[in-house]
Amino acid sequence: MNNRIPFRVQPMLATLVSEPFDKPGWVYEEKYDGDRILAYKEEDRVRLLSRNGKDRTDGFPRIAAAIQILKVDTLLLDGEVVVFDSRRVSRFQLLQQGKGEPVYAVFDCLFYEGKDLRPEPLSTRRAMMERSMGSNETLLPSHRLATNGVTAFRIARRRGYEGLVAKDLSSPYVEARSTKWLKVKVHQEDEFVIAGYTKPAGSRQYFGALLLGAYEKGRLRYVGKVGTGFDQNTLARLHHEFQPFVTSQPALLDPPREKGVTFLAPRLIAQISFHEWTADRKLRQPVFLGLREDKRPEDVLLPELPA
Repeated sequence: MNNRIPFRVQPMLATLVSEPFDKPGWVYEEKYDGDRILAYKEEDRVRLLSRNGKDRTDGFPRIAAAIQILKVDTLLLDGEVVVFDSRRVSRFQLLQQGKGEPVYAVFDCLFYEGKDLRPEPLSTRRAMMERSMGSNETLLPSHRLATNGVTAFRIARRRGYEGLVAKDLSSPYVEARSTKWLKVKVHQEDEFVIAGYTKPAGSRQYFGALLLGAYEKGRLRYVGKVGTGFDQNTLARLHHEFQPFVTSQPALLDPPREKGVTFLAPRLIAQISFHEWTADRKLRQPVFLGLREDKRPEDVLLPELPA
C-alpha cells in the first residue's frame, strides 16, 4: 500500500446565508470559532496545514501526537482547532491568547488507507472519519445539533455558538466555496485587513484603535475602527508586529480624515466581532479578537449587504 497522500487540497468553504432553513438530506453542525486545519497522516509523519498552506504542526503538538497514534497508515482529515470556554463554546480569542488546551474538531475525511474520498458523498466520508478517529479527548467529531435545521439554529443561538453549518449529505468534497455547505451565523464575526492605527489617548500605550478595511473590486475600503478587545500585552505585541509594515501612503481607497494616524501596508488580518453593519457600511460596536494567519489579505472581501 502506498504510504503517501498524492495530493494537497484547498479546503471546501461554506457559503453564508441570512436565514436558517430545513432541507431533506441535509445535516446541521455546530460552527466552530477557531483555526481551519487539514491534517495529513502518512504512517508516522503528521503535518497540520492551515487553509493557506502554512505548517502549523509545531503549534499544536498534542493534536499531532493524537493523530500519529491512530491505527491508520494514510489519512487526511479536515476540521477546526478550537479552545472551549467554561460553557463549552469555542472562542477564537482563547486560542489566540494561548488560554486553554486546543482540541481538533473534525468534520471530514478526504483520504483513507490509500483511497481518495473526495468524490464520495459526505455521508460516506463522515463514516470513514468516525471509523478512523477512535477514542481520544484531543480529537472529536463535529457536533451535530438537530435533524431539523430551524431547530438546530435555535439550539446554536441558545448555547451561544457562533452559528451552524448546514451540509448536503450527498455532496462530494469541492475545493472551493460551495452551496452544498451553507453557514448561518448567530453572532456577527468576520475578518478584516488592518490598514493603520491611531495615537493612544489618556493612559493607554502603543496605539488607540485599528483602522479596518475590506476589498471591493480590488480596492481596499475603510469599514471603521476597533479600539476594544486589547489588554496591555496585546497592545505591545501588535505594535511591535506593525512596525515592518508602516507606510506613508494609505492602502485604503477612502481613509478617515483625522490626525495622528499611522498607515500600514495591508498585510495583517484581524478577527472582529461586531453588532451589525451601519447603512454606510461601517462596523457597529466592533471588538478585536485576534490576528488570523490562515487567510490572504486580498481574500478579505466587503460583503454585500441586503437592500
